[in-house]
Amino acid sequence: MIPHSPWPVDPGVLLPFVIGVALVELTPGPNMGWLALVSLQRGRPAGLAAVAGVTVGLAAWMLAAAFGLTEALLIWPPIYQVIRWAGVLFLLWLAWEAWRGDGDPAAANGVDHHSSLRLFLRGMTGNLLNPKAALFYVALLPTFMRPERGSPLTQALVLGGLHLAVAVAVHALIVLGAAQVRGPVMRRMQGRRMRAATALGIAAVAVWMAWETRL
Repeated sequence: MIPHSPWPVDPGVLLPFVIGVALVELTPGPNMGWLALVSLQRGRPAGLAAVAGVTVGLAAWMLAAAFGLTEALLIWPPIYQVIRWAGVLFLLWLAWEAWRGDGDPAAANGVDHHSSLRLFLRGMTGNLLNPKAALFYVALLPTFMRPERGSPLTQALVLGGLHLAVAVAVHALIVLGAAQVRGPVMRRMQGRRMRAATALGIAAVAVWMAWETRL
């Protein structure tokens, strides 16, 4: 029995955990690709709205894992596959919409409350339809939790919160970087060429997601 500690988690695991999740988040993935495309086409405010949505989706999976709800993905693999392919189809639909230029919040210049909300919802939906996020928490969190520290739920929430903070920082850097080069890109590509490039980019993200989430 260890002496009572005010820390809800073992302080010794914090730095390795942060480094580990930072390396995971810095590995190119579907979220990275989609956020970069949104930021290139609409700029920083739109990209940050998308980051907020992605974060909420990720937080939902984190809470589900902390309360043990994501075990269903392991017990019933077909559920995982349904969510996985729904996410791929969702991205392909976004690619088709970008090609047509109809109702795409990234099709016009500038950003307003309505388009920011749509980008937020798209980011959230895309991450909710990414079951790999759930498996990430199921596989990673227990390796940094210590039973002698007390409540597993508290430890999961603290570590999950740290992961969300790291994810927000990495995603925000992607948005800022893409927005920084937006001017030269937009000067070279306009109209149909931009729509085609965006559609192909989102379709590539969909293929990327299908490959990355395979079991």
